[in-house]
Amino acid sequence: MCIVVGMATAELVLGLLADGPAHGYDVKRGHDTWFPDSRPLAFGQVYTTLARLARDGLAEVVDKGSEGGPERTVYAITGKGRQHLTDWLTDPVQPAWGSADEMLRKLVAAVRTGSDATGFLAKQRASHLRRIRELTANPADDDPTSPLVRDYLVAHLDADLRWLDNALERLTEQKESRR
Repeated sequence: MCIVVGMATAELVLGLLADGPAHGYDVKRGHDTWFPDSRPLAFGQVYTTLARLARDGLAEVVDKGSEGGPERTVYAITGKGRQHLTDWLTDPVQPAWGSADEMLRKLVAAVRTGSDATGFLAKQRASHLRRIRELTANPADDDPTSPLVRDYLVAHLDADLRWLDNALERLTEQKESRR
C-alpha cells in the first residue's frame, strides 16, 4: 500500500524544476528520490504534466537534444511558475478524506449489504500494521526529508488504526445489542 494521495503533481514538478532545468527522466528520478516510500511517479504522468505546465506558461522548453540517444526535451520553470510554486507552498492544505475515503466507503457498503464488515476491518488493520512495519523496519535515507515523510505516513496509518479499532468496537457493540 502506497500513500501519497491527493498530491499536487504539477506543483511538485515545478518544485523539482526550481533547482534548474531538467528533462522528464530527471524529474521522475527527483520525485522518486524525494518520496522513496511512495508509489514511483509514472513516466507518462511526468511528460503529461511537463506539457501541461509548458502550455500554461509555468514551465518552458529550453533545449531539445539527443546527445547520441533519444531526443530529450529540457524544461525550466518560468517566473509565472515560480510564483505559482510560492503560492502553493504558502497556501495551507485543506483537511481532506485522503486514503480513508475508500476504507470508509468499503465499510459502509459492507455494513449496508450485510457483508462481513468485521472481517474487512480485520484485514484492513493487518494491512496497515504490515505497512507500518515496512516503514519502520529500515532506517530512512540520509536525506533530511525522508524521516519527515515516513513520520507522516506512520502517523496517518496509526490514526487509521485507531479508527479501525473504534469501528470494530462499535460494530461489535451494535451486534451484541441486537441479540
